[in-house]
Amino acid sequence: MVHSIVESSTATFGAAISACSRSGQWTDALHLLRVILQSEVELDTVCSGAAISACEKGGKWENAVQLFTTMAVTQVEVDTISCNAAISACEKAGEWEKALKLCS
Repeated sequence: MVHSIVESSTATFGAAISACSRSGQWTDALHLLRVILQSEVELDTVCSGAAISACEKGGKWENAVQLFTTMAVTQVEVDTISCNAAISACEKAGEWEKALKLCS
């Protein structure tokens, strides 16, 4: 049996979190995000946005909003994709007032 070691990097975490998002595994996406925060890997827009998207798809609007607002605090660049995912999470939950706050 061949074992390979994949170096932990922003790219590998981003791919893994994106895969979790696409498959509706929001809890796994958040777990991977916590692993990033506890490691030496730099948190970036792709990882954060993919986690927000996973929460949005999982109906976890509170988590999506929390992650989105945390991006600015942790100096992770906020992009259109992350913003749209957070707004969509609020919209699906009927939390339009929260969505409006994200836009301001």
